[in-house]
Amino acid sequence: MLYHKTYLLDEDRDWVVFIHGAGGSSTIWYRQIKPFTENFNVLFIDLRGHGNSSHIIYDYYKEKYTFKTVSQDVIEVLDHLKIDRAHFTGVSLGTIIIRTIEEEQPERVISSVMCGAIMRLNIRSRFLVWAGHKLKRIIPFMWLYSLFAWVILPRANHEESRGMFINEAKKMARKEFLRWYRLTYEVNPLLRYFRESESSNPTLYIMGSEDHMFLPPVKKMVAEHNNSSLFVIDDCGHVCNIEQPDEFNREAIRFLLKQSTRDSEASVSFAVR
Repeated sequence: MLYHKTYLLDEDRDWVVFIHGAGGSSTIWYRQIKPFTENFNVLFIDLRGHGNSSHIIYDYYKEKYTFKTVSQDVIEVLDHLKIDRAHFTGVSLGTIIIRTIEEEQPERVISSVMCGAIMRLNIRSRFLVWAGHKLKRIIPFMWLYSLFAWVILPRANHEESRGMFINEAKKMARKEFLRWYRLTYEVNPLLRYFRESESSNPTLYIMGSEDHMFLPPVKKMVAEHNNSSLFVIDDCGHVCNIEQPDEFNREAIRFLLKQSTRDSEASVSFAVR
């Protein structure tokens, strides 16, 4: 089973499940721990091959990775903890995993917050993915990952989030990285389906104004979907929860409390960075 850590505030409170992106780990949510645990029960998960889940992969998972199998790992943790329903918060590729869970078991998802959501690959990103498949067995995988990080997070104010993801990716084994990279074969048809098939659950997209690769398609999709809304953070790149945590936490918690299954009104608590 995947590594996971829980923070239980009250048995009557809703759960929020955090899903990181490829190459990261649950540590990327460190600026969300205090404000979210003051309002919800919280579950952090390290996906297969990442963080503290890296040691179990070769013993238990031999099959080809798909978004469905990766999502089933998360559902297994929920079943183990007897969490029937939860809110989900994801970043980057983690947003695709959340949408896959919604398709597989929609009754498990109360609402979602999507940070730096990937909803379409533009020409530049498709070229990078294609080039990566051609070069992935020739060059060190960290060169490839670092290139992606620099393209997605190019500005000086993106340095912290860029560095954090590169440092976390260094902990991955090459074989594990290649398994995850093969998921890019699934991305285009899956994202096309997600754009055309709206989630039945309320969804808030929190994007950075400088997320040049992924913000435009999210804007277009939200304009066409009734259950989705968008909040754009100024002077912020792809990883809003690290670059602008106060704004991210405020808007995400406010949204999730509105979708809360609890009857009573709750005040929003925040931690100052």
